Amino acid sequence: MSDLNEKVEEFLNTDDNTAEYDSTDIENNKLMAALSYLGILFLIPMLAAKDSKFARFHANQGIVLFITNVLNGVILGTALRKLPLIGWAFGIASSIIGVILFVFAILGIINVVNGRAKELPLIGNISLLK
Repeated sequence: MSDLNEKVEEFLNTDDNTAEYDSTDIENNKLMAALSYLGILFLIPMLAAKDSKFARFHANQGIVLFITNVLNGVILGTALRKLPLIGWAFGIASSIIGVILFVFAILGIINVVNGRAKELPLIGNISLLK
């Protein structure tokens, strides 16, 4: 059991860039940053808090999460699910990935509430916003 705990800790141990951000920016933009993890609402911090480095960091995380979620739904959840004989396996895989992405969104919101600019596991190092 401790081996599993170690692997989970290692998986969740992603880059924490909080030191690069101004504490005032973090405190003033937590709500905007949290919206980044609620689907298409990542657009709100992109447009309304475009001068906040903290909000933009989380908006980027939210965009990547959103795109990953859409691709999961379109490719695994819809297209490959229709394949005869093995389609059910893609449907199950899509559901599992969907749950994982939901957990990532919760992790992102927890990071925001704690005032951290910490990357999400697996997808957090992808940068779409400059």
